[in-house]
Amino acid sequence: MNVPSATIESINAIPLLKTLGIVAEEIGDRYAVMRVTVDERHLNYYGGAHGGLIATLVDTVCFFPAPLLPAGLAVTTSSLNVNYLRAVQPGETLVARSEIVHLGRRTVSLRVAVHSEERLIAQGMATLIVLNPSTD
Repeated sequence: MNVPSATIESINAIPLLKTLGIVAEEIGDRYAVMRVTVDERHLNYYGGAHGGLIATLVDTVCFFPAPLLPAGLAVTTSSLNVNYLRAVQPGETLVARSEIVHLGRRTVSLRVAVHSEERLIAQGMATLIVLNPSTD
């Protein structure tokens, strides 16, 4: 499966991310960073940020460290775990940083932290399956 390499520009053109206001900021050797500012479209019944926004942020940031989609490696989420640590209010900016913990031929494991200013909001782990493993 040929997958075009991702860039900050191509990531930020993804329709779902545009709809949610999630912006890719950084692609690193073993990490990626995304940001979203919570507004009225992200709110739950109680007026705080919907957990689905945070879960989407955690899941999405996992795909973009340099060895994955930026290198053209096709992956899909196999497992996603998100632990919510505090509520988020409108106007808060969330910054998610994923970091590769394990990069194998068939699976990738990542750790994610989501912060608002200096406070930890959520943390998560994801396992991705490599869809186009090398035949080395």
